[in-house]
Formats: sequence, structure tokens, C-alpha cells
Amino acid sequence: MSIPDVSVIIPVYNEEEGLQALFDRLYPALDKLETNYEIIFINDGSRDRSAAILGEQFRLRPDVTRVILFNGNFGQHKAIMAGFEHSRGKKIVTLDADLQNPPEDIGNLLAKMDEGYDYVGSIRRQRSDSAWRHVASRAMNQLRERITHIKMTDQGCMLRAYSRDIIDTINQCNEVNTFIPALAYSFARNPTEIVVGHEERAAGESKYSIYSLIRLNFDLMTGFSLVPLQMFSMAGIVVSLLSALFFILLVVRRLWIGPEAEGLFTLFALVFFLIGIALFGIGLLGEYVGRIYQEVRHRPRYLIQAILEKSE
Repeated sequence: MSIPDVSVIIPVYNEEEGLQALFDRLYPALDKLETNYEIIFINDGSRDRSAAILGEQFRLRPDVTRVILFNGNFGQHKAIMAGFEHSRGKKIVTLDADLQNPPEDIGNLLAKMDEGYDYVGSIRRQRSDSAWRHVASRAMNQLRERITHIKMTDQGCMLRAYSRDIIDTINQCNEVNTFIPALAYSFARNPTEIVVGHEERAAGESKYSIYSLIRLNFDLMTGFSLVPLQMFSMAGIVVSLLSALFFILLVVRRLWIGPEAEGLFTLFALVFFLIGIALFGIGLLGEYVGRIYQEVRHRPRYLIQAILEKSE
């Protein structure tokens, strides 16, 4: 099969309401580039008509369209990894199906790669997210950069471009959970970022929640750094020393003043505080142990039901 210049990878999950609008903008934008391309849609176990719509689009444009159908819902990360593993292009672009990032900006990313960059990230020009997502994302960005030393201005934007070498290296990694843009950044020799547009979701509902945002950043911090464990170890040493000093103080007060019941609630408060820190540390340790548990099982990351592609 001929090797395309560009592979565009789009994970799809319950996007039936917006897929036609995506097709109407994506294909003309890529045709305008006058380059050999392929579009890989990965249906991540959608419960609506997304799979049928993708199948129809494949029949309309089989020359440039490929569709991977999962037999269940494995998550956006697994869908993108499946797209990477089945892509053939020299340059690979990832894009969300919700049209929040304009497909017309793909040409800008590819032009930047032509300047010699092997990884092109994106910064949303004017975010159309809710206020809480904007604030939470900014706070998480700052925390992630301090812990992992990975500098991405806007980690939540899916529109990114990767060279073939970076994708091949990512495909060699067997991590079950990771944050792909950060992983690619760690492999890039000459990364850069550009500003892209950002629009309100064309149709459907966002698949992200506060929980998914927290989970994403836990994967970032525990997947790329041991700093959280080291910070908790230092905090444990400090709290232990303060607890020892407080215990000595209580003993001295008892010997000097005698027994007193008034300090009982203060002691309870201290004990509950220490228990809270211990539980947080156990949870943090559990994050790392959980990642090890997922890796050592060696289960397949996803299961493919069918692949729609033109045979040659």
C-alpha cells in the first residue's frame, strides 16, 4: 500500500450528532493541502450510531478513509494508540471529533513541521470551555510542569502533530496508561508550539469531567516523575519530627501541670490530621503500585472488532 504523507487520527465515542459536520470540514481542509493523506477513525465502543456513520463515510471515501472498530470502550488513550499503531503516514496529526479544534489548522501544524520540528504542540487561542475547566486546567498545568519538568503551555488541546520517528518510538512503549503528548515531548529532539483556534463543541456532550481531569494529571505525575513520592517522604519526616516534639511537650506539661482533660480534643485533632496525611500517602503509593499492577498483567490494551480499509 502507498505510504501517505499525513495520517490524521481521530478517536470517536458517541459523536453521531457532530460527525457529519466534522466530515464537511475535515475532508475539504485536507484536500486543499494537495498532499497524500489518510484519515483513521477509531470507534471506541460508541453506543449510538457513530460506527454506522463512520462505515458510511468509509464507503463514500474509501481512498483516504480507514475505520478501526473496537469491540468495547477502552478509552481515548487506547484509541489514539491504536491509531498510531495502524498509521502509515510520515507525519501524524491527532484531532478530536468534537470540532473544538478547527480542522483547517492542520495545515499550519504541517507547515511548522516542514521547518524542521519533529513535534508541534498547540495552544488554544481563545478557549471556549467553562470557567471551572479553564481555572482547573491552568492550575494542573503549573503543577505538572513543576513536578515533571515537561513544558507544555496547553496540555488539554488534542490538535498536535508528530513525526514518524516519534510515533515509532511511542509504539515501542508498553505502558498501559500514559499521557501521549507528554510522552512524545520527552522523545522529541526539536519540539515547538503554535497557536490554534478553539470553538464551542459543535454537537453532543463533553466526555470530560472533574474526575477525568484529576485522573489525567495523576497519570501525568505518577507516569513521568517520582517527585510526588519523594515529596510525601519528606513531608512524613517533617510531620514525624513535629509529632515527636509535640509528644515531648505533652509529657513535660503533664509532669509540670498535672493531668488535664482540656487538651484531649487538641490531641484528637492532631491524631486525625496525622491519620489524614497517612491515608493520603497510602493512596499516592497505591497510584504507583496500581500502575505496576496494570503493566505486569500484560493484557491487551484494546480489542479490535473490525478494520474498514481499502484493499490493494
